[in-house]
Amino acid sequence: MFSKLSYKSQRIVIIVSFLIVPLTLLATFSFLPVANMFWYSFTDWNGFSEKEFLGLENYKTVFTDPEYFRVFTVSLYYFFGTFVQMALALYFATILSFKVRYKNFFKGAIFFPYLLNGVAIGFMFLLFFRPDGGLDTVMQFLGLGDFTLYWLGNPDVINISLAGTSVWRYMGFNFIIFLGAISSISGEIYEAAEIDGANRFQQFLYIIMPSIRIIISLNLILAISGALSAFEIPYIMTGGSNGSATFVIQTVDTAFKYGKIGLASAMAVILLFIVIIVTVLQRRFFGEED
Repeated sequence: MFSKLSYKSQRIVIIVSFLIVPLTLLATFSFLPVANMFWYSFTDWNGFSEKEFLGLENYKTVFTDPEYFRVFTVSLYYFFGTFVQMALALYFATILSFKVRYKNFFKGAIFFPYLLNGVAIGFMFLLFFRPDGGLDTVMQFLGLGDFTLYWLGNPDVINISLAGTSVWRYMGFNFIIFLGAISSISGEIYEAAEIDGANRFQQFLYIIMPSIRIIISLNLILAISGALSAFEIPYIMTGGSNGSATFVIQTVDTAFKYGKIGLASAMAVILLFIVIIVTVLQRRFFGEED
């Protein structure tokens, strides 16, 4: 029967045959759970009982209840940390793209934290930030002992400490992407710029920045999305205590600690839309020509 089909029909049958299994798996384990999440967000489901439709009540709770709305404030620390992370990564990538002594050592040192396990980093920085730990010891050595704080115990600085840890860990990823993009720029362009009298800063401003604009755009999307969904490091280091619960930590606790699956689903939907909005705005600001 198959051999009697036309060539075009045979191609369609073959393509559909190869796609039906992966598409079925994709729909079952990706699209269907997302659709269920949207439905749960309008109910009071706790994971066991019957679902009662609540309309937009869960969404109203997220934006009006201080306990849940506070996570947006916490996310701002990671959001602003993203720009510090990007700036440092771009700075080091630019410096190390030129002729610098021991550049390979510095490349490895900057990228190495990204290779470490998140759990190991969490425990390492727990020791670093503890009273009389690594940070306090360094500050006392520099004569700044009077400025030591309870880095993970003071609600005013705990999120700065956690955001700083995230910057240290993930900067290496942005760095290596920037470095690869800068390395792809032809050396002849730099030579022509030097002949015209351009210094390093002018080369960065008029050669590097325009050439890697798309890469900056991509890194910015990834970094901001990661900041909004920060989970691993704050969960390991503090468990979300002392005012350090991020959006994802609060969502997980709401679902599995307090059994409010409907409310947690609403929070997940909100996070999804925030990421989509950030991506659309970024594309708007950077222009469609990219």
